[in-house]
Amino acid sequence: MTFNSLHLIDPILKSLKELGYTQPTPVQSKAIPIALKGTDVLASAQTGTGKTAAFAIPILQNLSSSTDTNQRNRKIRSLVVTPTRELAIQIDESLKNYGRYTDLRSTVIFGGVNQKKQVKELNRGVDILTATPGRLLDLMNQGHISLRDVEVFVLDEADRMLDMGFIHDVKKIMADLPKKRQTLFFSATMPREIVSLSNSILHNPVKIEITPNEPTVEAISQGIYFVDKGNKKQLLLDVLQDSEIESALVFTRTKHGANKIVKLLNKNSIEAEAIHGNKSQTARQRALGNFKDQKTRILVATDIAARGIDVDELKHVINYEIPNIPETYVHRIGRTGRAGANGTALSFCDAVEKEYLRDIEKLIGKNIPVVDDHEYPLVDHNPPDPKNQQNSNNGKSRKNNNKSRNQQKSRSTSGRKRKRSRN
Repeated sequence: MTFNSLHLIDPILKSLKELGYTQPTPVQSKAIPIALKGTDVLASAQTGTGKTAAFAIPILQNLSSSTDTNQRNRKIRSLVVTPTRELAIQIDESLKNYGRYTDLRSTVIFGGVNQKKQVKELNRGVDILTATPGRLLDLMNQGHISLRDVEVFVLDEADRMLDMGFIHDVKKIMADLPKKRQTLFFSATMPREIVSLSNSILHNPVKIEITPNEPTVEAISQGIYFVDKGNKKQLLLDVLQDSEIESALVFTRTKHGANKIVKLLNKNSIEAEAIHGNKSQTARQRALGNFKDQKTRILVATDIAARGIDVDELKHVINYEIPNIPETYVHRIGRTGRAGANGTALSFCDAVEKEYLRDIEKLIGKNIPVVDDHEYPLVDHNPPDPKNQQNSNNGKSRKNNNKSRNQQKSRSTSGRKRKRSRN
């Protein structure tokens, strides 16, 4: 199948050709024809499957058939809501790229920056708005945004909305949308709460599920290093000595951990920057821009910040720490091997993380190959469990407190006995 066979209009086909798009991905080939008909879509598709184009292309085509070229008369006819600033920015970039030869205007709004420039863009007239929930609600409450003319509503990364606590905001936004509209609902996973939400906002949707039994992209080469926690830093430095790793996205669980790795790498003459929630929007965009432009070799990210990082031809992802949620592993490695390209995902696993690894391998349905050829093999196979150690310390503390109370009670009793004998 080619994009020509999807009955797309010439302006969009011209853009896709210039971008080097020839064959649609599975989610695109399934979702685009359905969305073009105006039907609601419920799609479960993993990161890296090309789902942005799956909703952006039909929106552009359907809206372009009746565009008001008078800028001031333009109303928001399509709304895309997504959880992170990075993802919102990249969706808007895609809409602009795919729709460069249409007369449609799109813009993006997100928090963390002054709203003045965003309000100015809205006042110029916008057909398609991409937004994060918080800033959207703020500008709605201030009277800068009306959703009464929205014809197509897209909820992207719905499961991450749930993780980040945005579901209540999403419900407030939906309350202002016209009841008569098309809704396109995309989520990498379908937990119970997300299924319930989809049931409440979709009307007779066509369900699309992309490779549910093979959640990892087959083109990604995966490898696992078993290593003691204390040796992970040195192992990372050794792995990055490989000249074939021209750039890599390194994942950590915490913001503090990301900062520590950046400091380590920079100290060893490896250009690195971090991207996480504590960074300002300007700093995050600068770090991402430097990474895309290959000015920075390593980008260290936390999971939430990494949603929306879309770097062409990113060949390496390194899990410095194994995620405790199996689906998160799939999201992480999906940053590479995008749209069928080759990629490599390497993971460092200590003894405590073996349990997480088992859950991941159960989810993806295969064992990840072990890399034995390194200088820091796992030695401490049974480190003390921090929880058990804490419980043990708490137990000792309670025992000491009880002993102390008994001693005080004994002294108090003997004191009363001495008083009675003196009397």
